[in-house]
Amino acid sequence: MQDTMPQDIDALHRTVGFNVMRIRKEKGVTQLELALSIGLKSVGLISVAELYHNKKHFNIEHLYKISNALDVKMCDFFDGVVGQ
Repeated sequence: MQDTMPQDIDALHRTVGFNVMRIRKEKGVTQLELALSIGLKSVGLISVAELYHNKKHFNIEHLYKISNALDVKMCDFFDGVVGQ
């Protein structure tokens, strides 16, 4: 069993955030449109979580709602994540 290092978790959140941003842009959806479609009132969470700023990240409920809003599989957000 291998210990998970904090930098591994940071890399996970950065990769997921980047993938959300990439897919959102590919679909031509703005941060505001995405935020509103998942029940948020502003882009605050979307903008910081896409960049993993101040350790703010998407949770599983966010990813589920975002995958529905963007019509993609949740696993698409994990492309490039290093892990077992």
